[in-house]
Amino acid sequence: MITWLRIAIALAVLVTVTLVLLPIQLVGLRFNLKIRRRLPRLWHRVACWALGLRVRVHGVLEPKRPLLLAANHASWKDILVLGSVADVAYIAKAEVRGWPIFGLLARLQATIFVEREQRQKTGDQVNEIAERLTAGEIIVLFPEGTTSDGNRLMEVKTSLFGAAASAVPHAPDGVVFIQPVSIAYTGVHGMAMGRFHRPLAAWPGDIALGPHLLGVMREGAVDVDVDFGERVDYSRASNRKQVSREVETRIRAMLGARLRGR
Repeated sequence: MITWLRIAIALAVLVTVTLVLLPIQLVGLRFNLKIRRRLPRLWHRVACWALGLRVRVHGVLEPKRPLLLAANHASWKDILVLGSVADVAYIAKAEVRGWPIFGLLARLQATIFVEREQRQKTGDQVNEIAERLTAGEIIVLFPEGTTSDGNRLMEVKTSLFGAAASAVPHAPDGVVFIQPVSIAYTGVHGMAMGRFHRPLAAWPGDIALGPHLLGVMREGAVDVDVDFGERVDYSRASNRKQVSREVETRIRAMLGARLRGR
C-alpha cells in the first residue's frame, strides 16, 4: 500500500511539473530561446526523483566547446540521468520520434533524429549536428548504437563519430572536444546491485515499457554513478578510428571500475 501511494505521489508531482514547464518549453523551441536548453534539466531532475534514481557525479563536465559527450547506453533511464546533470541534447534514431511518451519528450528536448537507412539524408543530418555543436550545445552520442545489459560496453561504431569530424571546420579553433562518459547502475537501496536486480538497469527490447517502468518505481532507490572522463580532442589531423578507440577504451575503463566498486 505504501509503495503504491509513493508511486502515485511521485507521478502526480511529475505530471504537475510537466504541465507547468510544457508551455514555456514550447515557446523556447518556437523562438529558439536559451531557456529551451535549461528547462529539460529541471524536468529530468524531477523525473529521476520520481523514479527513485539517485544520481552521483564523479569528475566534471568539460567546459570547452564545441563538446560532444560519448556515453555507454543501457536503458532509456540514461537519458534522464545525463539530462539531470547537464544541459544536453541527444542524437537518436528516427523511429524514436514516433514512440509513445518518449517520442514526445525527445521532440521537446530538440533531439536530433538520424535516419540511418536513408543515405541521401546523411549530409543534412550531419550538418545539423555540426551546427548545433558549433552553436554551443552539448550533444550526447551513444556510440554503441544500441542498448546493452548494463554490465559491459559493446563495440563502439566509429562511423557515428562523423558528427565530430563534420563540426571541426566550423569550430573556432578547429577542434571538437569529445568527453567520454560512463553511466553505471551500481546499487539498490544502498546495497550493491547484484545479478537479480540487474534488469532494473538494462532495458532489453523484448520487455514492455510499462512493466519495466513500474519495476523501477517499485524499488524507488536505484543508485547511478556518472563518471566524466578526460576529453579527447578531434582536429583535422585526427583519425576517426583512432579517436573512437581511445574514447571506447576510456569509457570501458570507467564503467568497469565503477561496476567493480572502485
